[in-house]
Amino acid sequence: MARVTVEDCVERIPNRFELVIMAAQRSRELSVGSELTVERDNDKNPVVALREIADETIETSELEEELILGLQHHGDTDDPEEEAEELLAIEEALTASVEAELSALAEEADAKTQAEVMFEDVPEKELKGD
Repeated sequence: MARVTVEDCVERIPNRFELVIMAAQRSRELSVGSELTVERDNDKNPVVALREIADETIETSELEEELILGLQHHGDTDDPEEEAEELLAIEEALTASVEAELSALAEEADAKTQAEVMFEDVPEKELKGD
C-alpha cells in the first residue's frame, strides 16, 4: 500500500484504527462484487478501498453504517416461559419413556423368575427325560 494513499485517507478519517476497519469493510464489499468508484490500476482490493476513501468517491457514513450492521448480533428473544414449558414437556416425555422401559424390564424379569420357580418344582428326573 502506498504511503501517500494512507496519508491521504488519514486526512479524511483521522483515527487510523477506524480507517483500517472502514477500508477492510470496503475491501470486503469489493470482493463480493461491489462497483468500483475509481480505476483499479492493477491494484488489489485493500488499495482500491483506500484510494476510494482518499478520493472521497464513497460516502464514509454509508460505509460506517454497513460496518455497524455487519458487526451487530441479535440474540434470540425467546419467551422464558415458553422455553420452560418446552423443557417440561421434554422432561415428561423422557420420564414416560424411561418408565415404559423399566416396566418392560420388570415384566421380563418377572417372567424369568416365574419360569425358574416352575422348573424348581419339577424333579430332576423329569427334566432329564429318564
